[in-house]
Amino acid sequence: MIFDTKVAILVLEDLVTWQKLNVTAFLATGIAGAAPDAMGRPYEDAAGRRHAALLGQPMMIFAATPETLARAYRQALDRDLTRAVYVRAMFSTGHDEANRAAFRLEPADAPDLVGLALRGPRKDVDKATKGASLHP
Repeated sequence: MIFDTKVAILVLEDLVTWQKLNVTAFLATGIAGAAPDAMGRPYEDAAGRRHAALLGQPMMIFAATPETLARAYRQALDRDLTRAVYVRAMFSTGHDEANRAAFRLEPADAPDLVGLALRGPRKDVDKATKGASLHP
C-alpha cells in the first residue's frame, strides 16, 4: 500500500542503545498524538481480547548526524511538517513538564536535537530526510 503521507524518525547515530530506543519511543508517541487520523484500529487476539491500536502506516527510522538533524529540522519548519522533538537536555529530566521546560530553553532555530520525528506529504518528508540513512 502506498500512503500519501510518510513518517520518519531521525535519531542521533552516536547515542547509546538505550537512548536511541527511548528517543524513538517518545518520538513515535508524539507523532501518534499529533495525528490521531493516522492511527489504525485496535487489535484483537484469537481469544477476543482487545489490544491498543498502532500507527496505521510504517515509520522509517534513520540514523543521523547533528548536521542532518539540524537540516531536517529547518526543512520541517519550512514545509510545516508535523514534528516531534527530543533534545539532549531531556535525558536529565524526569517527567513531561520538565521535558517541555528543557525544550523551551533551547535556541528556537538551533535546538540540540538528538531525535526528530516528522509526518507529512511523502515528497516533503523525503526532502527533509535527504542525507540520512536508514538505521542499521
